[in-house]
Formats: sequence, structure tokens, C-alpha cells
Amino acid sequence: QVQLVESGGGLVQAGDSLRLSCVASGRTFTVYTMAWFRQAPGKEREFVAAITWTGGMTYYTDSVKGRFSISRDKAKNTVYLQMNSLKPEDTAAYYCAAGRPLERYTYSTRQYDYWGQGTPVTVSS
Repeated sequence: QVQLVESGGGLVQAGDSLRLSCVASGRTFTVYTMAWFRQAPGKEREFVAAITWTGGMTYYTDSVKGRFSISRDKAKNTVYLQMNSLKPEDTAAYYCAAGRPLERYTYSTRQYDYWGQGTPVTVSS
């Protein structure tokens, strides 16, 4: 089992920045991709960004490219999501996920075995 704990969410204004953190514990050697997903009220959970634990390859959904950046600190078993130039449409609960997805399925929620409890991000206009 792998446990994931997110932090860093909050209420900000449009144009502000936030950094989310996800600390992994347990059998972390069993996963090789860490990702962030988000879910707005009344909408499906959607992919935001992912990073491979070993090689550091990154993936982003188009709507956040150039604004968000995912990184990892292997010594701390922590993944970060730096979010800049936030927009009201970024408002959602943000979830950390861990798993072993095939590269072409990196964007699919079904490829991830472990999930955090979520941290809320609200961006006011």
C-alpha cells in the first residue's frame, strides 16, 4: 500500500500562485508515476499533470501548459505542483495519485491505484 497526503490548497485571486505538495509513504517503490488530477463540482475528475519517479518525465494537460509545473523530490518522497497565473476555471479539488500506468494511459484515472484525500483550490475573479 501507498499513502498519499496532499497539502497547499487555498483561496486565491486570479493571477496568483499556489504550490501543492503530495507526500508519499509506504511501498513507494511499487509505483513509478505520480500525478495530479482535479475535480470541479459537478464535473468528472480530470488529468492535470504527471511525472515519472525515476526519469522525471513530465506530462501536462493543454489547459495548464506554461502555467503549472510538476516536480519531485525523491529524498522527501514528495511531488509538487507549482501553479502560476491561476484562473477561476482552475477551481477544483486537487488529488494526488500514484500508479504504474502505461505511458499512453498516463492521463487516465483508471491507471492509478492510490489516491490522496484531495486539497481544495478556489480561484476568485
